[in-house]
Amino acid sequence: IKALINQIKAEIEKTDSDSDKEKLQERLAKLAGGVALIKVGAATEVELKEKKHRIEDAVSATRAAIEEGIVPGGGVCLIRAEDALSGLGLSGDEATGAEIVRRAISEPARVIAENAGYEGGVIIERIRTEGGATGFDAAKGQWVDMMKTGIVDPAKVTRSAL
Repeated sequence: IKALINQIKAEIEKTDSDSDKEKLQERLAKLAGGVALIKVGAATEVELKEKKHRIEDAVSATRAAIEEGIVPGGGVCLIRAEDALSGLGLSGDEATGAEIVRRAISEPARVIAENAGYEGGVIIERIRTEGGATGFDAAKGQWVDMMKTGIVDPAKVTRSAL
């Protein structure tokens, strides 16, 4: 299979025809295991569009996770980054900027908790004291290891959002 993949790559570089390149790239993707067909059905056009957008988001998140890995979700990894900001020894505008970022990075955890009917400040303080990948599963109202329970975020998405 590897030899065939290399052969197709060479053919892609040699050909001048766009349609041939496209067909060869499709063959290459199928051989390399990078193709999946997802069929979506729905009762209405609106429901179909909503499902399509959710699937597109999931596929994008999966690609991002493959690229850069995953981190504990629910804002836990951002709260863990607070210590790194505190120890930078900055002054002036840089210190002000770091303080703004430090305050902002706890907001995802706060919003998740409050949207589920919990006190955001209490949840954030407990995340800070728990350490590791321990976080709050807002759907179940339980403290869990976010990595073990699958409550994760793609590192690339978290980094880009920050």
